[in-house]
Amino acid sequence: MPSAFNFAASPFDALQAEERQLVRRSVDIEYFREGATILAPGIEPTHLFVLIKGHVQQWDGDEQQTTFGPDDCFDGRGLVAGRVSSRFVASEEVVLYRLSRTAVMALIAINATFGALLFADLSNKLGALAERRSQHELQALTMARVDQAYLRPVHFVDADDDVATVARAFHELRTTNVLVRDTASTPPRLGIFTVTSLPKAIMSGVPLDRLPVRELANFKLVTIRPSTPLFDALALMIRHRIHRLVVAEGEQILGFLQQLDLLSYLSNHSYLITLQILEAHDIATLKTAAEQITRLIGVLEHSGTKVGMIARLVQELNATLFERAWQLVAPADLIANSCLFVMGSEGRGEQLLKTDQDNGLILRNDYECLHDLGEICDRFSAALAEFGYPPCPGRIMVSNPEWRHSEDDFARTVREWLFAPTPDHLMSLAIFLDAHSVAGDAALLAGVREQIWRYATDNAGTLGRFAGAIDAFQTGSGWWNRILHLGDGGNESLDLKKAGIFPLVHGVRSLAFEHRIAATSTVDRIEALLAGGHLPADFGTDLVDSLHFFMGLKLRAGLQALEQGRPAAGSNIALDKLGSLDRDLLKDTLAVVKRFKAHLRQHFHLDVI
Repeated sequence: MPSAFNFAASPFDALQAEERQLVRRSVDIEYFREGATILAPGIEPTHLFVLIKGHVQQWDGDEQQTTFGPDDCFDGRGLVAGRVSSRFVASEEVVLYRLSRTAVMALIAINATFGALLFADLSNKLGALAERRSQHELQALTMARVDQAYLRPVHFVDADDDVATVARAFHELRTTNVLVRDTASTPPRLGIFTVTSLPKAIMSGVPLDRLPVRELANFKLVTIRPSTPLFDALALMIRHRIHRLVVAEGEQILGFLQQLDLLSYLSNHSYLITLQILEAHDIATLKTAAEQITRLIGVLEHSGTKVGMIARLVQELNATLFERAWQLVAPADLIANSCLFVMGSEGRGEQLLKTDQDNGLILRNDYECLHDLGEICDRFSAALAEFGYPPCPGRIMVSNPEWRHSEDDFARTVREWLFAPTPDHLMSLAIFLDAHSVAGDAALLAGVREQIWRYATDNAGTLGRFAGAIDAFQTGSGWWNRILHLGDGGNESLDLKKAGIFPLVHGVRSLAFEHRIAATSTVDRIEALLAGGHLPADFGTDLVDSLHFFMGLKLRAGLQALEQGRPAAGSNIALDKLGSLDRDLLKDTLAVVKRFKAHLRQHFHLDVI
C-alpha cells in the first residue's frame, strides 16, 4: 500500500489517525490512458478515486461540468447514491488512488465532517468547513501579541514634581498612572506612580503640594516587549501581582498594557477598539484604531469566525470610526443638521478589508451652513484616506459637490435618476440603494430614500436595464471555462467581484428594487424576497452561502497580501493557489451564480432588451 497518500487534501484532512490507517489499508493505485472512460453513467461504482497525476473531465451529455486535478477526488456522490450520473474521462494519462466503497462508507459512518465534505450539498460543505475551522479559535487567540492589544498612552512627570500637581494631571489626562523621570539619580532612573499610591501620600502627613512624587514612586518597573504573546504578559502580571506592564522596545516606551485591557482583548476585541475610537481626540489616534480593526479582522478570520459575523462587526466599527472622524472635522451645528451616509459594500454591511470611499452628505433644507463646507468635506475624505480607505475612482464621496446636497436637491437628483434612466443614472441609483447612515440625522436619508419608492416605475424596460448590469463584466464564457479547468496547472487569476460577487449582489438588489424592499444588506434582501415569494426557495441558502464564501475567499487573499507587505486592494485570486476544497467550493458557488443569472435573464427578459 502506498505511504505517500496526501492526507492534507480535503476531505481527508478531516480524518483522525485511526481513520487514516483504514485508508492506507484500503487503497490501491490504478492507471488510465488519455481518453479512457473511468466512470460511465448508470454503472454502480465500487471505488472513490483520488487523482495523483493528470486530469479528469466530468461530462453530462455533451456539456463539460468540471475538471479534476491532483488531490481532487470523484465520484463521492455517485458512490453514496449507488449509481454514476456523469461520464468521467481521462483528458491525459492519469494515475490515481482507488479507495474501496466499503472503506468510504465506514469513514462516513464514523466521521460526519468527512462525509459532508465528500458528497454533501454546498450548505453542508460550508457548515462542515466552518465547524472544523472553529476548533482553532482558542489557539489563534493565545498566539495574539502584546502589540495587538490596546496600549494606553504614557505620560511623564519629573521626580521633583509634587503629588498635588500629579493628581491634577491624573484628572486632566484621564489616566491612573504616570512614569516618573528621576534625572537626579545616578544613573538616571524611571519609575511609576499610580492612583493607588495617593492614599499613602495623604496618610504621610506631608502637604501634597510639598511632597515630591519621587518619595512614593516605584522604580522597579516591570517591562515587556511588544512581540511577546499576550498569555505570557498575563502570566507576568500574575507573577509580580501587578495590574499593568510597561511596553518597551529597547529604550523606547510604547505604552501601558493594563490587565483589564488584556483580558478584554481576549474576550472582546471590538470593545477596546470602540473605546479607543470614542476617546480619540485627533485623527492620528483614529488612524491607530483603524489599524486595529484590520488586525481584529485577521484574528477573527484565523479563529474561524463566520465571515457574515465579521462583516456585521466591521460595519459597526467602521460606522463608529467614520462618525468620530466626522465629529473631529465638522462643527456641531453641521453634524446636527446633516446626515453622513456610506454606500457600496460598506452600506450593505459586506465590507471586510478597506476598499474605496463611497459616501455622501444630505443637508437639512432650512439649514444655512456658515462654514466652508467644501474644506470640511475635503478634510474628512483626506482623513479616511489616511486611515487606509483610498479615494473612489468615480469620486462618489463627500469631497465631490455632486454627492452633497440639501434634502430637496437630493430628492430631485433621485427623481432624475428614475425618470431619465441612463446608464450613469442607473449606476448612481444602484449605489444609492445601499446607502446607510453613519452620523447626524438618519431621518434625512430616510426621507430622500422614500422618493425612490414613491416614484419607482414598474416599467419592464427600466427594470430590465437596471438588472442588465449583472452582465457588465461578462467576457463571453472565458471565466467559466477557467473554472471548469481549475487544476489544469495554469497560473491564471479570477476576479471574484466580477465573476461572482457583483452579479449576485446586483441581481438580488434588482429583485429588491422591483418589489420595493428597503433592506440594504444582500442577506436581508434575500430573506425579504423569500418571505414575499419573489425568489425560488432553493436559491435562498445557496445565494447566502455563495456570497459568504466569495467574501471569505477574498478576505483570506487580502490578509495574505497584507502579511507579505502588499496592498490588499482588488478581488483577484490565483486559481493555482487554491486548495482542493476551495477549488471544489468555488466551482459550486460560481455554478450557483450562473444558475441565478439564468433565472434573472428569464425574469427580467434580458435577452430582448
